[in-house]
Amino acid sequence: MLNNRIRESSLLLLVFLFAIIGAILVDLSDVSGVSLGAIFLAGILSLLILAAHLANRFFLKEADYSLLPCAFLLASFGAIMIYRLKPSLVWFQLVWVGIGILTMTFTLVFFGGKNYRVLENYKYICALTGVVLLLSPIFFGREIYGAKLWLRVGPFSFQPAEIAKLLVIIFLAAYLKEKSELLSTSTRKLRNMVVPDIKHFGPLLIMWAISLAILVLEKDLGSSLLFFGTFLVMLYVATGRIAYVAVGIALFTVGGAACYGIFPHIQTRVDIWLNPWLDATGRGYQIVQSLFAIASGGVSGTGIGLGYPSHIPAVHTDFIFSAICEELGFLGGAAVILTYLLVTYRGLKIGLQARDDFGKLLAVGLTSAFAIQSWIIMAGVTKLAPLTGITLPFMSYGGSSILSNFILLGLLLSISAESSPKPSGGEIYGE
Repeated sequence: MLNNRIRESSLLLLVFLFAIIGAILVDLSDVSGVSLGAIFLAGILSLLILAAHLANRFFLKEADYSLLPCAFLLASFGAIMIYRLKPSLVWFQLVWVGIGILTMTFTLVFFGGKNYRVLENYKYICALTGVVLLLSPIFFGREIYGAKLWLRVGPFSFQPAEIAKLLVIIFLAAYLKEKSELLSTSTRKLRNMVVPDIKHFGPLLIMWAISLAILVLEKDLGSSLLFFGTFLVMLYVATGRIAYVAVGIALFTVGGAACYGIFPHIQTRVDIWLNPWLDATGRGYQIVQSLFAIASGGVSGTGIGLGYPSHIPAVHTDFIFSAICEELGFLGGAAVILTYLLVTYRGLKIGLQARDDFGKLLAVGLTSAFAIQSWIIMAGVTKLAPLTGITLPFMSYGGSSILSNFILLGLLLSISAESSPKPSGGEIYGE
């Protein structure tokens, strides 16, 4: 078996070849032929891949070998499609990928190995900062496409929920580690199910209230589902009590139904999801065009640069998966989904192998947030779930999303380096 970093470099070489071929194919779809833009795109992506690999190789030799190649495969997919759809924006995207690599390197340096455990000491600071960021768009946010997700600072805009999710997960991992024994204590039975005491449902009710506040006041179903779903997963892992999950799902269902009956903007979002064809040229235009694009892709797609995904508004952000399905077909869409599933699998495996409860809960929380966010946006553009305004990790255009996901990646790599099997004696091989 090969050393982890050799495996990683081999996989990254395949990603690099994919980036080169993809950039060239975009230009070849035009009669003008290959341009300097495609060469620069492939060259910059190769430098970014090399920089990330060297950082991982230098600071965390024992880290998981598959996470970085998967992340750059997704980032390369995204960059190629942005170059295809909005050529002027791809350079900003690459700048943000570079900044993301710097933040990932910072994470590896300061929190690599056992050092990530220091985050446990700052759980209440993380909680306060995360909640403030999460709820700040209610008072200072800009409403775009019907949701208040963005804050503007001078010429820059960012989504505070992207950073808030990391801080809240760190707090939840530390809090649930500390209170897991108390929360898992059960003295009552409901039929054949062991039920915790009523007083232990306090954290569940608090997160439920925060998620409904996001849904109602920020008009953001995606973040509401993301935070509450991640919390339920972490709560179950910490306690092993299915009762918390059952009560949580019931609370969110009841709260969502009540909000649907009271607030018109929630009714509009759900009605568009159920039947966008009633207003196919108005409120349902985005999802209708997305469905047309996915359907026209068939099995193998129209070919890169040969489709018409530009008919979808905001295609380079919320609907980039639809563009991939149109031009690369079912096979391209399945490749993207399988890559997200692989990251999810490796992240959960890192959590299972973690040597301490905080690392286990942190890895599971980060992975759950990544998986739930990916599912929410892909389900939204395929009409499997109501459409939301959150981004597709590593692929959608946007700095705050790229930044937060590279920090998430750095934390998972840090935990994996501590939990990976250490070679004995002079042995240098092994996973």
